[in-house]
Amino acid sequence: MKIGCPTEIKPQEFRVGLTPNAAQEAVSHGHQVLVQKGAGIGAGFTDEDYAAAGAALIDTAEEIFASADMIVKVKEPQAVERKMLRQGQLLFTYLHLAPDPAQTHDLLESGCTAIAYETVTDDRGGLPLLAPMSEVAGRLAPQVGSWTLQKANGGRGVLMGGVPGVGPAKVVVIGGGVVGTHAAKIAAGMGADVTVLDRSLPRLRYLDDVFGGTFKNQYSSVGATAELIQQADMVIGAVLIPGAAAPMLISRAQLATMKPGAALVDVAIDQGGCFETSKATTHADPIYDVDGIMHYCVANMPGAVARTSTIALGNATMPFMLALADKGWRQACADDPHLLNGLNVHAGKLTYFAVGKALGIDVTSPQLALKVA
Repeated sequence: MKIGCPTEIKPQEFRVGLTPNAAQEAVSHGHQVLVQKGAGIGAGFTDEDYAAAGAALIDTAEEIFASADMIVKVKEPQAVERKMLRQGQLLFTYLHLAPDPAQTHDLLESGCTAIAYETVTDDRGGLPLLAPMSEVAGRLAPQVGSWTLQKANGGRGVLMGGVPGVGPAKVVVIGGGVVGTHAAKIAAGMGADVTVLDRSLPRLRYLDDVFGGTFKNQYSSVGATAELIQQADMVIGAVLIPGAAAPMLISRAQLATMKPGAALVDVAIDQGGCFETSKATTHADPIYDVDGIMHYCVANMPGAVARTSTIALGNATMPFMLALADKGWRQACADDPHLLNGLNVHAGKLTYFAVGKALGIDVTSPQLALKVA
């Protein structure tokens, strides 16, 4: 199979879809790997690294899209890239379709087969290709939130850990999954007073057993959330419904109840955001003010630490990428129901129910899609 890896073109996206190690593995399996020149520079990988791994270096993305059987990326294809996709081509990347009707329409129109990292599952009910970036984003959230809190950036001017005689920042993390747990660990490590909200009692018990004393936890309800955000210096939105639009947890009206200059960090922005006032931003212009509350809503947070993120993502995606290349997508998905859960689009049909529900589009079951030419 010809595996193509173009340079990411989303603003300030420095990750790359294939590491040299992954390219070398694919070549050793008998596949041809095409990497756009300069694709890995932002993550610290040179063209020479890819050449040494056996990849062919290609001048333009157009050449890669025209010849590759499978396109491997990090972020969702941008509009110009979607125009280059073709019938029968396999796309393997993050998609986040639920809040993105334009991308969904273009992928359906292209006739390609698109498998989304974020909806591939595992035997434990986890999301193994989303987890590495969730870990990175969770650990980054208190770091970027503390920067947002600085007075020069419009924040309250509160230091996360305080100093002797001055109390620490109060941080509320909404969601106790992978993102929330890592965010809470880092925020608590910075000395903040941290409370995690979640609706799963088993998850709260787990957090209490493992992290008891490091940070607090509380059952999430409308009333508890409303009370805690009034006291918070920082709120980190860390909720996830796999493949679906994020639930709205803080309304614009509630901003008036918060401390002026408090920071909202919306890690769920890829799925539409969990605050009513959230809108996607970039690393070049990451924060904005709504009613005196500072919002940090960068849609590709892990891109800020591109090398760590690329290696972590590559470790997770490589076995699935090799299965798709070795067997073809149909056999690979037939053999692995967890990989089949990643199928979002095939031959002009939407195949992920949460996306169909969010966008009001009819859905074909992925099992049926396996039989569609």
